This record gives sequence, structure tokens and C-alpha cells, in this order.
Amino acid sequence: MKARLKIRFAGPHVSIQDHGRTGFARFGVPCSGPMDRLAMSAANLALGNPADAACIEVSLGGLWVECCDGPVSFAVAGGGFVLEHAGQKQGNWQVGTLRPGEGLTLRRGPWGSWCYLAFAGDLCAPEWLGAKATHSQSNLGGGKLATGGGIEISMPRVTAAQAIPCPVFARPAQAIRATLGPQDRFFEPDQIAAFAKATWQLSDAYDRMGVRLKGPGLAPSAPLDMPSEPVARGSVQVAGDGVATVLLADHQTTGGYPKIATVLDADLDRFAQLRPGDPLRFRLVSPAQATAAARSAAQQRAQWLARINARGKA
Repeated sequence: MKARLKIRFAGPHVSIQDHGRTGFARFGVPCSGPMDRLAMSAANLALGNPADAACIEVSLGGLWVECCDGPVSFAVAGGGFVLEHAGQKQGNWQVGTLRPGEGLTLRRGPWGSWCYLAFAGDLCAPEWLGAKATHSQSNLGGGKLATGGGIEISMPRVTAAQAIPCPVFARPAQAIRATLGPQDRFFEPDQIAAFAKATWQLSDAYDRMGVRLKGPGLAPSAPLDMPSEPVARGSVQVAGDGVATVLLADHQTTGGYPKIATVLDADLDRFAQLRPGDPLRFRLVSPAQATAAARSAAQQRAQWLARINARGKA
């Protein structure tokens, strides 16, 4: 049995994502996966799905689907988008059920840049290198959603409607923790101070690869002749024009520009929910502080997701 949905409208950057494809970076293949990993896990667990199951990542451009064959339950978590289901407008972070003839629309709301639409069942989509996650530049994987297309969910289930509690640590943060390096040696002390003291803004040059920041120019103090090396999600890379860019889910696997700092993984989901034009500041922490923060965040999130999972399986 399958549930079938018609895509009445899909904005840019709306795609199928799962946990991503690991183990291929050495071949130049990005991991991809969700921009907000916590929100995707919450949406899946609220339905009794595995946390890393494939779902739909919705951008600020929005999504409108109509159920043709069903029923099938859904969950929405992530940014504070406006959900319209069966003619009623409401907030997201909830579980509901789509029945034949009903529509579901997700539009930008008061906060956040990405939200996740999961279904109770198996979202049918092509795999590439063992994952359904879509690589945005090549469209390999499950793929971007397009107006007029369709969605199928095999073995659909119906679960009880419920609200999903949205914790503070799932919301955007304007104080983002980062550690210096690995190429902070390319920058004079005044440039390091400017990086730490400035109020930055996300620019409109924003996609799943990364986002360029508006703020002070960070001129490297040495020729940019460093060899290309592996780069990590969260790297704050500075190009020859002095513009800082934070690398995100679809970032390239190697790069030859210096990285002045690296955003803590514990803050990356919250950073991804900032919108173009939003201000932020970087708060530099030591490696020891970063390790402690990672352990604390992992414990906090695991406990919260365990509660969501228990409710989803009830």
C-alpha cells in the first residue's frame, strides 16, 4: 500500500534529505543531509520513524502538497513556519494526518529558515551511494521537489495527533560559539579581534553549501598559497576578497582558503535557522570549552529526543 501526494508548489531548495552519506569525503563527495539535524530527527521520531529516515526539507520558499491517496500521518518540525492543513492555519511542531482531498501548505513564519516534513512510513526516493540525501549542486540522491511532481510513501501509517514541544535550544541563536583556526595564523591580532567583536549579518548569498557574511573585511596577512586541505561543516572560510563564509551541509570537501575559525557543531543547527539579514556575533571558546559544550549539548538533545521518541511510539 502507498500514500500518494501531488506537489502543487515547491519553492527553491526544497529537497529530500536523510542523515546524509558518510565515508565518501575522501572521494570528493559531500555528506549533505539536513541543514537542521535536530529538527529532522524530532519530526521522524514523533511519528515512530527512525531518526535518520528520509523526509522533506522545506526552505523559506515554501511547499504545497495535496493528498491523492491516503491516509498518512505527518510531522512538521524546524523553523517557526505557518502550517495550513485541511483549510486551517496553525503553527508547526506537530503531528497530524493527511487524508485524500486534503492539502498541506508550509510557508515562512516568524522565525527560522528550514523546516522538515516527515511522513509515517517510508518516503520513496532514489538512493545515491547508500543515502537518499540530495546533493543540491548535482541533484543526486532523492532530488529536489518540483511543482507538478509527486511523492509516494510506502507502508503509510496513521498515528495520533499531538504537539511536539519546541525547546529553546532548537531556535536560532545570535551568539554563536566558535574555536579559532585551523588557519588563524594567517590573520593579525587586530583581524582576530575584529572577527570576535563585530556584529555580523547573514547575506542573501545563502544556500545549502554555505552563507557569506556581511561584516568587516578580514584580510589575510600572508599570500593565499596554502595547499588545499579537507574542510569541515562549520568552517569560517575567508576568501581573497576578505569576505567570511560559513560552510554548511553541502560544503565542498577540500579548500585552499584559510579558515579563521570553526563554528561548534553544537551551534550549527541553530546557526542554520538564522535568516538572511539576521545579526549574529561569534563567541570564541577554547578547545576544552568546545569539548565540554559538545558533551553537554549531546546529552541534552539525546534526552529530549528520547522523550519525543517515547511519545511517537506510544
